[in-house]
Amino acid sequence: MVITRFAPSPTGWLHLGHAYAALFAADEASRGEGRYLLRLEDIDSTRSRPEYEAAIYEDLRWLGMNWEEPVRKQSEHFAEYRAALDDLKSLGVLYPCFCTRREIQEEIARAGQAPHGPDGPLYPGTCRKLTRADAGERIAAGRDYALRLDVEKALALSTRDLVWEDYAHGTFIADPSPLGDVVLARKDTPTSYHLAVVVDDAAQGITLVTRGEDLLPATHLHRVLQQLLGLPVPIWKHHRLITDETGKRLAKRDDARSLRALRECGWTPERVRNELSPS
Repeated sequence: MVITRFAPSPTGWLHLGHAYAALFAADEASRGEGRYLLRLEDIDSTRSRPEYEAAIYEDLRWLGMNWEEPVRKQSEHFAEYRAALDDLKSLGVLYPCFCTRREIQEEIARAGQAPHGPDGPLYPGTCRKLTRADAGERIAAGRDYALRLDVEKALALSTRDLVWEDYAHGTFIADPSPLGDVVLARKDTPTSYHLAVVVDDAAQGITLVTRGEDLLPATHLHRVLQQLLGLPVPIWKHHRLITDETGKRLAKRDDARSLRALRECGWTPERVRNELSPS
């Protein structure tokens, strides 16, 4: 049985791109009489708002969609993320990073030509060189910090090829190196998107992860985290992104494309489906 999900963040109004992702996931589940789940990725407490959560349910119901209850909310599962983080700590693949964004930018500028990943210059690994004693003193002094994954150590612990399958793009061997030492948690937040998504997918028994092709590079990292944490490995299907007339990817700040705005302009669910053609 196919089990897939739509996992929006309640940090703004849903737009046509979200509608495409939601319909795409539901369509994949329906092919094999599978299950379609809804999850709220609300770990960003500063931007997540109740009115956006309510609007997600309203917009999806307007599209004619149904989902199983209860809806999983990431903000209710911090203990699970902390447990996963503790497992990674015990493997010795995490290190605290005390660099501010400005300090990172200055270090990259001094380096002259820093390695780049999909999202720009990679973290230069400044705090990877700190001794355990030095890091402990900074933490004891109350310094803010993030916990980064030491990608080199993580890959060294992998005893076999980290294969993963994408229905749309083929077979891959996981290599998260182009992403650098990503942040997996911060001092006051025990998770990031990357850690939460692999824990959530495992907890919900997801067998098929459907999401935008912009996240395809991150899947290399997620496959490694699944290996380190002993989690099941789903199949992925990264779908195309919905763009505007200029080819720019839709964003939540583009209210003209929000489902609420389109509904107020007279759009029907049928028109949305016809415009997007998810299958």
